[in-house]
Amino acid sequence: MSAEMVEVSVKAAEPLRAAGSLQQNRLFLDFFWDLARPDQEVRLKAVENLVQYLKTQNKEDELEYTFKRLVDGLGHTRETARPGFSLALGSLLGILSSFDLVFVFQKLARNAMFGNLFGVLALHQSGRLSKEPPVVLGCVKLLQSLSQHKQHLKDLPNKTMTDILSEVTEVFEEVLLSALQTDLASAFRTPEQLQLLLVALQRFPQTLKPKKLKNLLGSSTIINADNIPRLTEVLKMAAQSVKKERVLPAVVLDLLKLSLKEDSFQLFWNKAIVDGMLKEQQGPTHFLSFRLLGAALPLLSLSQLKEVLSGEVMMLYGEHVVTAQKPDRFKLAPEMDDYVSSFLQGCQDSDRQLAVMLGFSSLTNQGYPVVPSVWRVVQHLQPEALLGYVDWLKNMFLQPQMDRLLDFSTRKQKSNQEGKEQENWVFRLRKWIVARLSSIIDNHQVKKQEELIMDVARFVFFHAFFSTKKASADIAETKEKLSVPLDERTRGVLVNSFFGLLMSMHHLPLSDDSAEGAAVNQKRVLGVTADGNMWIYHLVQYADVLLNQPKHVQNSRPFSPEQRQAWDSMLESVANLKKKAKKGPSAESSAFQQLFLLVGMHLFKAPEELLDIMKDLQSCMDKAQEKKAKKKKKKQGEPEWVEVMVDILLSLLSQQSRHIRQVCKTVFSSICPHVTAAALTAVLDVSNAFMEGIHEETSSGCKFIPESDDSEDSDEEAEDEAMEEEKDDDEEEEMENEEVDQNFRLELMKVLQQQNALATEEDGSSDEDMDDDAMMELDKSLSALFSEQKKKTQAKKDEKAKLQKERTLVREFKIKVLDLVEVFVARQAGSPLVLGLVEPLLTIIDRGMSSNSEQQEQDFLRRAADIFRNQLCRSKVYCRTAGDRQGELHDLLDKLMTKAQKLSDSSVCLYYFSASLYVVKVLRGVEFMGNVDVDRVSTVFRDALSSFMSRRKSPLTAQMFTDLFSRFPVLCVKLLDTAVQNITSGVRDHQQVQIFICASILQPNPEGQTKKAQVEETELKAGLDDVVSVQTESLLSVCPVQKLSVDMDPLQNVLQPLTSSIAFKKTGKLEDTYWAVMKHFGVTKPKVEKTKPDGDADQQEAPKKKKGFLPETKKRKKRNKPVLEPAGDKSTSTNKPGADKGQAKKKHDQKAKQKRPADGETASQLNPSKKSKTQPENQPAKKKKKKKKPKQKKE
Repeated sequence: MSAEMVEVSVKAAEPLRAAGSLQQNRLFLDFFWDLARPDQEVRLKAVENLVQYLKTQNKEDELEYTFKRLVDGLGHTRETARPGFSLALGSLLGILSSFDLVFVFQKLARNAMFGNLFGVLALHQSGRLSKEPPVVLGCVKLLQSLSQHKQHLKDLPNKTMTDILSEVTEVFEEVLLSALQTDLASAFRTPEQLQLLLVALQRFPQTLKPKKLKNLLGSSTIINADNIPRLTEVLKMAAQSVKKERVLPAVVLDLLKLSLKEDSFQLFWNKAIVDGMLKEQQGPTHFLSFRLLGAALPLLSLSQLKEVLSGEVMMLYGEHVVTAQKPDRFKLAPEMDDYVSSFLQGCQDSDRQLAVMLGFSSLTNQGYPVVPSVWRVVQHLQPEALLGYVDWLKNMFLQPQMDRLLDFSTRKQKSNQEGKEQENWVFRLRKWIVARLSSIIDNHQVKKQEELIMDVARFVFFHAFFSTKKASADIAETKEKLSVPLDERTRGVLVNSFFGLLMSMHHLPLSDDSAEGAAVNQKRVLGVTADGNMWIYHLVQYADVLLNQPKHVQNSRPFSPEQRQAWDSMLESVANLKKKAKKGPSAESSAFQQLFLLVGMHLFKAPEELLDIMKDLQSCMDKAQEKKAKKKKKKQGEPEWVEVMVDILLSLLSQQSRHIRQVCKTVFSSICPHVTAAALTAVLDVSNAFMEGIHEETSSGCKFIPESDDSEDSDEEAEDEAMEEEKDDDEEEEMENEEVDQNFRLELMKVLQQQNALATEEDGSSDEDMDDDAMMELDKSLSALFSEQKKKTQAKKDEKAKLQKERTLVREFKIKVLDLVEVFVARQAGSPLVLGLVEPLLTIIDRGMSSNSEQQEQDFLRRAADIFRNQLCRSKVYCRTAGDRQGELHDLLDKLMTKAQKLSDSSVCLYYFSASLYVVKVLRGVEFMGNVDVDRVSTVFRDALSSFMSRRKSPLTAQMFTDLFSRFPVLCVKLLDTAVQNITSGVRDHQQVQIFICASILQPNPEGQTKKAQVEETELKAGLDDVVSVQTESLLSVCPVQKLSVDMDPLQNVLQPLTSSIAFKKTGKLEDTYWAVMKHFGVTKPKVEKTKPDGDADQQEAPKKKKGFLPETKKRKKRNKPVLEPAGDKSTSTNKPGADKGQAKKKHDQKAKQKRPADGETASQLNPSKKSKTQPENQPAKKKKKKKKPKQKKE
């Protein structure tokens, strides 16, 4: 390589040096290659040239690179290379005195250290090291020497020694013990050396006997009172070493195991962990102690578990969980959950499982347990442990024993704590216990029996609605009395939890469902017990037993005679339904049973509100049974039973209960075949009034609204109080930033003037002139004024919040009502009543689109739109018996299309147009055009098409007419004349193209039939001929200079034989375009087997590219060739639809052609519509096309 080329490369690289990367030239790099040559003369010459080059250039980056390369080369695998690099390094260091020798030495030492370490690791990983005692000894000694260089290797040598020691079996005492004497004797210096000793004790207990340990450490045991301080320091070092990794060091767990083996666990835990590690500030030492607690669970006995789980470590862990609620703080609770879950899953001892569950459940913060109420580790409990845990929860609810809990308070809580907190603590504990019991039933992974489920449900129900007067042998809940009476807050929690529990039991599978192995296709039964009765039925029976024993129990809300009569009639109706179900079970009977039972249970919660509903439900059921039995005529003005039932369901939907919502859907689904127009109108009236009179709807429709849903209570009580204080501060700032009321300003001015505290320009008085009495009087007046103003402000906020809550509840109610609409559309899609849903749903969509919607309104609108578009208009099942409503449906079609053209939003117009197509589908029915008045309907759509083509801001879109032409081609033949007129006279050019595309949908296929084709070919062909002729005239008027041929036959004759002369390769886009064009001429793509192209010939002809040189296709001579001839071929395809690609597409094709091989054969294969220059038979055709192409470009 010449020096000129080197200079050029260096100069070319100079601008890139600013980026900080070393830019080397070829000559400089060749010096290092020559240093490794076998020939000694070449190596000496390379050393001389390298030294001379560096002296001449004197570049700092090249010097650094040279020293790095030479130092790395000292460990080269070639024997001849090492002397060359060594000589070069010595020469440079002797000449360049400015370079530091210490740096070179450290580099040499570091490379040697890592080389030795990884060499030992390789020997260890081979698995043969234990068979070679001399090699083992050598490796250990080498690792001992490397362990002194922690700045480079950290603790890798000690860990490697530990790994080797854990696998060596026979050679320890003979070979390694003497070599490891020093390391074992200094075990209390570092965690690594202590780990080495512990591994040696585990592997070779016969060698390291107490007498030997005494010689090494001075004591026959490791864990004793004398060694505790040193062990504590080692544990602290281990905690700091894993601060970033956040794991439990192995040495700590091994030390715990050793303490259990030496029977010194209590000493180790109390002195080293509690009195040692936990005395440090909260940080790595605390987290290590918590992790050790979790890891120690499987190793401890029952008594040790109880001791550990009631000690200082658990207390501090609870404080960490409470104070780490903020999102930016580290949380160890997920790790502890994994430890507990792993222990419960692997432990088969029910007593130890129960001890761990009670230990964590007893850790409370001011009465509220630290662990969440929905703690999923309970699913791993054994049945005996689960029963014991549930009994403990119930006993703690009945008799809260705060002294038996491990309760704590944070520092902030202690500062704010007062003496009246005991009752609040009991409430917090009971609240958590109720949620804990409910979550056990709700978790399907928990292995529980039916007796346990019913026991929990009865317990919650009894204490939610009843209290004990006297113990009864028939009622187990009366045997235990409450040590602290239940207050109203606790009863409210119990009531909500009970109905949430009912919801969970409604979805419970059979407990032995999986064991019996039911059939695969059999429907899974939910919400029933093994005897076939529903869970809620058993609870109703239990409630009836309680009501019939007033001497022993008392209802918290006693029933009036009328309410008790309603309860008894409910039981009678359920009994009648059960008798009827025995004769022939039906979904309708089961649904009405659920409804009766659920309303009966809600009588305990709100008897006044649900009494009328119960009476109406009973009356409705009686009338339904009478009508089915005798088919009697109803009296004048008396509503149908199904209308009353719908009103009942709407009233029940106002309740904040997911269970009621699901049962109402089930019941409505069963009565859908009996729903009348009046009943459906009642549902639509509620849904369609969504945007009107929110406050009035709330007062009239939502009779009873509880404070919260039936869902479980979350664990918000365990949050840090700092969050609440921040919230209070935000509220105060908001009040300060509020705009001052003008009336308040005037009142303030009056007070100041009355006390002569307002300075004026005339008297120049000030606050200093007032005496103490006047100041006190002024303070009282201002205090009263500001207090009154604060009350007014708070009242406004409360009123605003109340209105917002009412509005939210009404929106939720409307969304629930849509459930009924959806059920009716799904179950009765073929009913004529479905047609009455079209306009109300469109009204909802129209109003929702035009309003500034909040999130709830958007959800309501999205749900209504989905029901209308996907489940109504696109349903495969629709009304096919609308012959008697032909005129009404035609009027509806006129109304919908008229409304659609007046809209301003295309998105809303799309729904109206879809509704119009749905009406046409209903009119068509199953026969040919059915009851469709073709002239009237075509007139409606013709007017819409004219409006679309003549208005610039029409809400109609081309996609709407595309759907119309594709779905009803028979009807759209009547629109071809209008399409022909508007292809030339449309307002916008792209609309003309779109209408032409719509008309082309009616193009006959090769068999001569239209899509869904039942149209006379003569009429269709005549209409299409008009479209084609008008389109041709339009093209000629647009491009008069191009002299385009109107006759398509020559174009077809040219394109059709192309498949026999050329082959498509690589890209499928060109082939798809070709066959898309040919499809318009009635030629379909034949099905052929795909074969892989033979590219061996092309690969042999293509020369190999040389590095550093341009390929043949990139040289200048190729770029000088004109590209007009290939581009000119496009003139033949201008008559084809979609042939005009645009200027950007042409540029893209030209770039693609430059990258392809230059031979004419390959080019012709890639593009059949373009002829290569190398084909002489096509030359005349090319000359003819060349004349057209420049004219296109000039225009």
